[in-house]
Amino acid sequence: MRAKILPMPIFALLNDEQASPAARTVFDDIMRTRQTTSVNNFWRALANHPPTLRRIWENVKQVMGPSRLDALTKEMIYVAVSATNNCEYCLHSHIASARKLGVDDEQLAEVLAVAGLANETNRLANGYRVPVDEAFR
Repeated sequence: MRAKILPMPIFALLNDEQASPAARTVFDDIMRTRQTTSVNNFWRALANHPPTLRRIWENVKQVMGPSRLDALTKEMIYVAVSATNNCEYCLHSHIASARKLGVDDEQLAEVLAVAGLANETNRLANGYRVPVDEAFR
């Protein structure tokens, strides 16, 4: 069996000492908000460009924070989109978050089945150029 070849990262994953003061401020907010003592690789990669790190973190707090949708629903949407976009990092990260919120294997399989079905039917509707029914407008 051949070893899986991983893609080469574009940027280093900055540790706390390598990160700028602006990035460390965001790291502190991530840890405080998530009640954790660590910052994951996604944020450490974005720390190479602190304005992007801050902007994305602020967006995450706003979109994934408390709202009309519960946290598990948001995580399951994230899993479905991550699978569709073939983002291995996001898929693993948000499955882990969903599991902490109580998702089981059957629920996860159903979400992935719905995402797969939606992808298939979306492509068929686009390929066939199916006009939208007036009743749906």
